[in-house]
Amino acid sequence: MNYRKTFIFLFFMAVSAVRGQELFIPAEPAPKREVRAVWLTTLNGLDWPKAKATNEAGRSQQKQELCQILDQLQRCGINTVLLQTRIRGAVIYPSQIEPWDVALTGIYDKDPGYDPLQFAIEETHRRGMELHAWVVTIPCFKIAVARKIGKKSLLSVHPNMLRKHQDSYYLDPGLPETADYLSRICQEIVRRYDVDGIHFDYIRYPEGATAFPDGTTFKKYGGKMKKDDWRRENITRIVRKIHADVKALKPWIRLSCSPVGKYRDVSRFSARGWAAYTTVHQDAQGWLRDGIMDMLCPMMYFEGDHFYPFAADWQEQSYGRTIAPGLGIYFLHPKERDWEWGIVQRELCYLRQQGLQGQAYFRSRFLTDNTKGIYDYLRQVFYPHPALLPAMTWQSEKQPDAPQITEQKRVDGTNEYIAWKAVEVDGQPCRYAIYASRETPVDTGKPENLVTVTWKPEYTYSLLSSTLYGLHLAVTALDRYWNESLATAVP
Repeated sequence: MNYRKTFIFLFFMAVSAVRGQELFIPAEPAPKREVRAVWLTTLNGLDWPKAKATNEAGRSQQKQELCQILDQLQRCGINTVLLQTRIRGAVIYPSQIEPWDVALTGIYDKDPGYDPLQFAIEETHRRGMELHAWVVTIPCFKIAVARKIGKKSLLSVHPNMLRKHQDSYYLDPGLPETADYLSRICQEIVRRYDVDGIHFDYIRYPEGATAFPDGTTFKKYGGKMKKDDWRRENITRIVRKIHADVKALKPWIRLSCSPVGKYRDVSRFSARGWAAYTTVHQDAQGWLRDGIMDMLCPMMYFEGDHFYPFAADWQEQSYGRTIAPGLGIYFLHPKERDWEWGIVQRELCYLRQQGLQGQAYFRSRFLTDNTKGIYDYLRQVFYPHPALLPAMTWQSEKQPDAPQITEQKRVDGTNEYIAWKAVEVDGQPCRYAIYASRETPVDTGKPENLVTVTWKPEYTYSLLSSTLYGLHLAVTALDRYWNESLATAVP
């Protein structure tokens, strides 16, 4: 760990705390590439939806709610939406495997009359953002509601795969068929939808794992392994299975997960009994080392020495993959822990200073509600311009062809329309990045020159726009791995 840099940063934070001021160390300049993600929770409609899709008016309102959320997220610089797609043994799309989730209509396994996942993908892509299907893996439904979910419920179809633990049913990770079942769900999503990623949540053993009732499974499948090692291998086997199956279908899919925020004890700092590797048998750093995970968003909902040394540990053990720590911005809310704003601000500045490749926010509502000013801070200070996602160079380094301008014309006297020939890489359409600057040629290496990202091979802008007036424009192509082409100048 780079203790010197960490010590200097923590020293200045301590000074600012003593003075009772906000952090006075300015944030590092925003980079050109950075994950800016948010978890959009559908469980119980916590973030979305509030309206129930029981009729046309309800469907319309549900769609409008989502569009308003996406508009807000786009305006503050978010480029990745982690949409909760599989909740607790139920889903938000018409599945052949699992029932509809109750959040959509208020009724278990009731068709809302449209495809929410397809709608969300279209609207997210329309705004130049990525959509990752957030899949809750091991937990299923509460025991109290299990019989209400319907004929497609796991309890009805595969009761042998479930274990009762505390107040809920869980899939038993030790059963070989659990990996197959979860992979089927992920493959169904990837085959049918143009998602950009699959994001695993709760891909681990539950809290109170020592009491998890898998003794019979261990006796049958454990062999000579120690139980902790066997459990870790069970979870890793699930990850390895899904990785192989999903990448065989669409290798550009970005696989990520949200592990427990502390991997294990680090030098000088204890995880204090809550660690991914030892407590819930989740070898997340090993998945990076073995190349079966593209990105981690560790749930770092902590402060002080519960946060900083463990964030540094994730970065140092990233094996060249992407680390975008999850920040518990819900703790800012007065009804939660009522954190003072400086806690999150200092964490954001630290992550960027240390060179981590992004941030993720839990949850969407606390961001869009501007809890203690976080939305304003991101929009006005921390994310002053858009950002591309880090390229998955471990999957591909092939550079797309540069766009070829095919049309340029004046529209309505004050708007300029440009179009270019669509670029594809291996049969997949590219995104496009628009850059602008006063100098020519436009320097696409400068983060501040990035204007927007779009899926359309065209762009219309106002010649009188305060942000683009008198500037030179350039366009590049971005493949599904986020490799970027050379720039084409707009005449």
